[in-house]
Amino acid sequence: MNKTRILMTAAFLLLTVAFATAEVKLPKVFTNNMVLQRDKPVKVWGWAAKGESVAVSFNGQQAKAKANNQGAWVVTLPAMLYGGPFDMTVTGKANTVTLKNILIGDVWICSGQSNMEWIIRNTNHAEKEIAESAYPSIRLFTVEKALSFTPKPDLAGGTWLECNPATIGDFSAVAYFFGRKLNKELNIPIGLINSSWGGTNIQTWTSWDVMSQQEEYKSLTPAKYTEMVNNRGTAQEKYAAALKIDKGMAEKWFDPAASVTGWKKIQVPSNWDQTEIGPEDGIVWFKSEFDVPADLAGKPATISLGPIDDWDETYINGVLVGKEYDFTKPRIYTLNTGLKAGKNSIIIKITDVVGGGGLYGNPEQLFVEVGGQKISLAGEWQYKPSVLSSYYGVKSWGPNEFPSQLYNAMIAPLTQYSLKGAIWYQGENNAYEAFKYRTLFPNLINDWRSKWGNDLSFYWVQLANFMKPADEPVESQWAELREAQTKTLSLPNTGQAVIIDIGEANDIHPRNKQDVGYRLALAALKTTYAKDIVYAGPIYQSMKIQGNKVLLSFSNTGSGLVALRDKYHYIRGFAIAGADKKFVWANAYLEGDQVVVSSDAVKNPVAVRYAWGDNPDDANLYNQEGLPATPFRTDDWKPITQK
Repeated sequence: MNKTRILMTAAFLLLTVAFATAEVKLPKVFTNNMVLQRDKPVKVWGWAAKGESVAVSFNGQQAKAKANNQGAWVVTLPAMLYGGPFDMTVTGKANTVTLKNILIGDVWICSGQSNMEWIIRNTNHAEKEIAESAYPSIRLFTVEKALSFTPKPDLAGGTWLECNPATIGDFSAVAYFFGRKLNKELNIPIGLINSSWGGTNIQTWTSWDVMSQQEEYKSLTPAKYTEMVNNRGTAQEKYAAALKIDKGMAEKWFDPAASVTGWKKIQVPSNWDQTEIGPEDGIVWFKSEFDVPADLAGKPATISLGPIDDWDETYINGVLVGKEYDFTKPRIYTLNTGLKAGKNSIIIKITDVVGGGGLYGNPEQLFVEVGGQKISLAGEWQYKPSVLSSYYGVKSWGPNEFPSQLYNAMIAPLTQYSLKGAIWYQGENNAYEAFKYRTLFPNLINDWRSKWGNDLSFYWVQLANFMKPADEPVESQWAELREAQTKTLSLPNTGQAVIIDIGEANDIHPRNKQDVGYRLALAALKTTYAKDIVYAGPIYQSMKIQGNKVLLSFSNTGSGLVALRDKYHYIRGFAIAGADKKFVWANAYLEGDQVVVSSDAVKNPVAVRYAWGDNPDDANLYNQEGLPATPFRTDDWKPITQK
């Protein structure tokens, strides 16, 4: 064991001392309504006084253990068949903990960035989905967000909930639709643990055991690491204090009559890290004015602002009309007292915790509606920073500042909790280093498997189509990230949901999460549960050049290939190139289970690409089961993200 790992182990043991109390305690993942993994030994652990004897009783099984010198104890119960509900009792010297309504079934951890975090109430057909969500054998657990430089013994918070209309609205949509499909098909209890954080890269979800071996971190000795932590803590303390005493509030920037200078112009909507504000966290105030005709004055009005990253407090004419703490939720505020004739002010205090910030929706989402008329709020606004992370020498107030922080706080505390598998929706934040993702992604999977066991199933979502479609074939970071994801299928017991057909050009958060969860579930049903189904679309297998044509063969053709959305059966989305490496759009058509690709502009083709771009919105090769082909290239020319 190297020195860094020794340091981390010592830190972990020291943290457990905090739990050495007279009362027996369980980790936060053990609550009423929980799901325990079937067919695997059941670990139950916790903390008590040093040397205290602890007894666990569950489903007819009993076991005892003594707390060690750090107050930690663990028992292992035999593997059990699915079923329930059952109760569990954990008895110590001074108290007994009783947990009720426990099921035994399959448990899946659901992790990644904002598209995994995206909640049900902000997806397509949300009202209907919530109303129809009574699935008592599906249980939901959302891990409370937290950061740590060392592995934590316990989560910051969370509780298991039964799936129903009262609980599902704020749960991960992808996780729910995945779990719902499994529950229906398998008729067994499903436990879903959502541990995700928007705007995060893959490095923060990977343990320091692995990340410390990466070239850029090898020189970070334990002493340097400790110094960095200490320095970071001082800067963050000052930054955190500034957030609490926001001078914008103290000086009443929300009041249009206040004498506040120094406002600058900005276009809204926009993600502020793509403006002159830059990649900052903190508090920025925005303001604008809009005119209300005299005949509409005093009538009830609705303010629509689209989603805001992360928190907002919105003022109309100096009066707070609404606030929200969910970066995925479009802001819609009602003004029952109405607006005044002529100029009205709108001022918004926006607090960004991590990643991009600001009003980032579509222009059509920004308006005031009064008397049935819409007044657009999109366009030129003014902004004024109150607190920025850079003011305090904090590069980022979040999990991407240093590797392994989210692993330490939101994954490590769960590694004793047996799982069936994991689903993963992340990659947008690593697109700029897509070539490196070829290593980073399998490293994470192998890392998690080393902690939970090598039989951990792992399925992920390939990046959706996003941004403006290209007029001509181009290089693409997003296409290279998709390629890195596809290459990771070389690991056993893995699968991928291709969703290049359900993204949105102007929104990195597609609202159709139903198909995402469904396609993930198909991969799991095929690979983990050995169902005889077609679980994915066509995957490129080989090419053969015949004159000026290229013949492509595929696996996963299902009942046969089909050109979707084209009455003439032409296939779109293909590009072809000769030895000069200059790609042009190609003609493509089906010939049995092959695709024939050519272009009059390329007499001697050597390479073909399909759906290669940020937003390959016209790609239409599917199998007859309705699943899209995986984007690919036949060349091995140097990627633009290869440093």
